[in-house]
Amino acid sequence: MNDETMGQEDAAQDAEACAEALESLDRISLDDVAFDDSSVDVQDEPEIEAQPDDQDTGDVEPAEDEADHEDTESEADDQPGSDTSEETILLDNLPAEDSLTRELPGLGSAPAVDETIAMGDIPLPSVPSAREAEVRHRKMSPKRRNLMVAGVVAVALVAGGAGYAAWNGYRQEQAAVVAANARTMMSVQIGVHAAGLDCSTGSKIPVQVSGQDSDGSSVSETLYVDEHGRGIKLLPGDYTFSIAASPIAADGTIYTVPTTKAQVTVKNDGQDLRAQATFKLKVPSADTVTDDQIDAAAKYAEEGGASSAAAAKVLQQAATARRDAAVNAVSAQKAQASRDADARHKATDLYQLDIPVEWYGKVATWQNGSTLCIYLGDDANTPLVTLVAVREGESFTPDEGDTVLGAANLGNGYTVYASGPVYPYVVPQTINGRTQNPVSTYPMDTAIELVELTTGNRYTYSQIKNVLVGKDGKADTATKLETDYLAQILLPSIKAQD
Repeated sequence: MNDETMGQEDAAQDAEACAEALESLDRISLDDVAFDDSSVDVQDEPEIEAQPDDQDTGDVEPAEDEADHEDTESEADDQPGSDTSEETILLDNLPAEDSLTRELPGLGSAPAVDETIAMGDIPLPSVPSAREAEVRHRKMSPKRRNLMVAGVVAVALVAGGAGYAAWNGYRQEQAAVVAANARTMMSVQIGVHAAGLDCSTGSKIPVQVSGQDSDGSSVSETLYVDEHGRGIKLLPGDYTFSIAASPIAADGTIYTVPTTKAQVTVKNDGQDLRAQATFKLKVPSADTVTDDQIDAAAKYAEEGGASSAAAAKVLQQAATARRDAAVNAVSAQKAQASRDADARHKATDLYQLDIPVEWYGKVATWQNGSTLCIYLGDDANTPLVTLVAVREGESFTPDEGDTVLGAANLGNGYTVYASGPVYPYVVPQTINGRTQNPVSTYPMDTAIELVELTTGNRYTYSQIKNVLVGKDGKADTATKLETDYLAQILLPSIKAQD
């Protein structure tokens, strides 16, 4: 058997193995890819038509001619140096003397290295000519051609299937990454303003979170943030934030809980949501804090806002103590204010009034019937104003050196007149503690206090002396300063006696 025949048998075996592989594919059948024999026979017809008409087509001579042709080709292949030889000499068929290692010319008897193969010893495959390719094609049976085409199709399908599997695997990997991100907790920051709050010593701020995560699951939980708004971790999704209760500062401060809510979308880790969610917790007056507010703050502090239940209890006690102290202080202030009001309240048989708050503690009074005198400190000789009730139709004349500073109609047939020295005019004329026209003598500190009391501290002694009045007088300007002030702080409080 020659080498070409052996190659044909090997090819046939390979084709049959490929056919068996194709039959194992569920979606591919040999009938779908087999060529029609007629298409191959058409290529053989020109050679048949070239035969003599009188020759029987069933004659076996063409086969012999073909055999002779094959023998000729085989002999041509045996000729050395043939460029058209397509046969490859198998290594197993080499004679024993044609070793893979040989003595190179000019190098003597060098040790042979089995691993070294000279390129000239290995015959290279040749490319068949067009004529030879045509002959091979005609010699190839339709079944063999169909099997070879089916093999190519099978290889393409396998390669395509591998590519699809790779792409599908990539898509699955990406989907897994997206799914993993969707199930990863994201840290976000919100804005909070709570004066004096230090969560390292007080409790954290409880934030009520409700909404839906990216998986469509409903969320309703309380999370805690520090004074910087950090501490919230959520899955990606859409949420509503609100403040659940007040935190408790280390000194017991309780905050007013804002009623605002914020709609946010959590997308990635480290997201800053302060532009969408900022809450301001104001500090109310401590005496207005209720037990319910303290209890709610303590509850959330114990559930997660404080380091422990014991720490939450300590903060609750601090809040209660702070509130109670504020309530007691306010009560004390009210009691004192009531006492002060009683002390400031004066009454005669015809009218009653309240000493101005600005004067309280700095003046004293004496009373005679319906006349009431308000004087400076414990010096009865330095009156600020004297009040006298006069029946309607009767005239009133102030004491010497005094000026009528205002009047209040009681509505019961009497009018109360207020009179006294015009201190903004008299006092600035004091030189070395004495006046130029000595109505009385005033030490400098007294002079300053008199000016302040009669003008309500709207002007200083220096301003009145150097600008508004001056040494030369301007009594009208000075008088107006005093009368305007008394009209604001004293005369409105004068009422008829009940």
